[in-house]
Amino acid sequence: MEPGVIKTKSFDPSSYLVVPAKTFEDLRISDVFRAPSRTLTDAHASAFQTVSCDNHPVHYDVEWARRHGHTAPVVHGLQVLAFTAPGATLFPHYIGDVFISFSEVSCQFLKEVHSGDTLYSSLEITDLIPQGATGLVVTAATVHNQRGELVLSGQHKYLLRTQNV
Repeated sequence: MEPGVIKTKSFDPSSYLVVPAKTFEDLRISDVFRAPSRTLTDAHASAFQTVSCDNHPVHYDVEWARRHGHTAPVVHGLQVLAFTAPGATLFPHYIGDVFISFSEVSCQFLKEVHSGDTLYSSLEITDLIPQGATGLVVTAATVHNQRGELVLSGQHKYLLRTQNV
């Protein structure tokens, strides 16, 4: 061995996991996967407006928003929904290689969100439905603001492989 070279075990990138991967059978109803809190800025809202092509003045015109009963421009609802994306949490790391698809999403927008609001989103498993070689994971998706108000409530469904192959 050359001087100054430290011998290490061989490194396998496929075993470099953020968290230990679980199978469908390892998941439990009431498991919660949280996303880091995020404070929305005008830059976030502007970037989403550009990507979504949603040019409704409620999202960018302060005076229009005020004339129509809003205290400020309203962040796009779909942008708030995006905060519930499974990849915003550790959920995809936990399910690892058993993931097949994100099969369904629904939500209700309960309160307005404005630039400057801090959002706290999470996914909580509410049902696990075995289907032979696959299993359906149902989660409640929620987003709260810094005042503790529930601003979005919804549901996601994910299809995973099971060990019953």
